[in-house]
Amino acid sequence: MIAEYDWLLLCLVPVTGFVAGFINTLAGSGSLITLPILILLGLPANVANGTNRVGILIQNIVSVSTFKRHGILADQNPTPLIIPSVLGAIVGAQLAVNLDEQLLRRTIAVLMIVMLFVVILRPRRWLDSHSNGAALAYPWQFAIFFGIGAYGGFIQAGVGIFLLAGLVLGAGYNLVSSNAVKNLIVLFFTIAALAVFIWNEQVRWGLGLLLAVGNAGGAWLAARMAIARGAAFVRWVLIVILIVSSIALIVDSNM
Repeated sequence: MIAEYDWLLLCLVPVTGFVAGFINTLAGSGSLITLPILILLGLPANVANGTNRVGILIQNIVSVSTFKRHGILADQNPTPLIIPSVLGAIVGAQLAVNLDEQLLRRTIAVLMIVMLFVVILRPRRWLDSHSNGAALAYPWQFAIFFGIGAYGGFIQAGVGIFLLAGLVLGAGYNLVSSNAVKNLIVLFFTIAALAVFIWNEQVRWGLGLLLAVGNAGGAWLAARMAIARGAAFVRWVLIVILIVSSIALIVDSNM
């Protein structure tokens, strides 16, 4: 029998899913909101990690469809970046069966603080068009996106921010294009990661689908706002999310 406290948490699942879907589509770190709710509902950390991917999958189907309808993905060919990301996600998801959350949270916090300074101090790199952006050689891109995919398969939280950094600084995209491509990459590697969690029986479908309802709504709204308001808006959202996520991770890792 579900306690009254648990019913309250269940009601919060689609609400937090909406917020997470919005944040994930524009930047990343929405899983820092949804994972604690799933754990409070009694799921072990690894099962919460797997269940969270159901909402992530639906969220990215919605966001990618929205970007595609508005022509943002029409001229993009992200396949060379999708392949290493998917391969990395499979490796990361396998490792996630036994994860050290405290160490991981501290590592994410440090990386996000570093990225915050990059976003603030080098704004033009985040706003320039793809044609003007400098791209690394493909072997470096392969290594970077394999690493990001492995991280995404492992924990998901914050992977959108790392993908934006890889797409802007490593592959030469601007922020609006990066958001569209980022969501496409996450869609593909989430399919791979979710398959691993399903195989290991670490997905609770009821909670995952409840979360997905909220994720889908947040993703739809965020994709439309990114298209309408452009790269400058996305950059400021990214800065705010980096600051809040870094503080939350540092506080949580010291508790």
